[in-house]
Amino acid sequence: MNLLIDSNVPLEIILNQERAGEAREFLSHPERYNFFISDFSLHSVGLFLFYRKQMTGFRFFLNDIVGRMGMQVKALGLDDMESLIKASENFNLDFDDAYQYVVAEKYGLTLVSFDSDFDRTPRGRKTTTEVLADEG
Repeated sequence: MNLLIDSNVPLEIILNQERAGEAREFLSHPERYNFFISDFSLHSVGLFLFYRKQMTGFRFFLNDIVGRMGMQVKALGLDDMESLIKASENFNLDFDDAYQYVVAEKYGLTLVSFDSDFDRTPRGRKTTTEVLADEG
């Protein structure tokens, strides 16, 4: 299964939030899935953690989450921006959600996120628990 990991999944782990255990369990199975992350998510996590002066958290993200999982980074180009605008308009998504949606659509990836805004889209999303349950 080819999965696009939204930035909120690794942030749950890094910040030890409510769903950190669920996210950790999901990401502990790189042999089951092909993990992808958008360049936007990669930079967003960095921006968020640098703002909080948590460079150690960003290193952990790069080495232990992105690196260990073998995540591949997917990007949008200038020619994809119209699709991003249309996704925002059609599904009432903000920029970052529209970006994730278009990356998932362009590369045929299943979006894994805790953000229910994606439920308004035809592609939808899966939570980490739903992906694990599908494999069960």
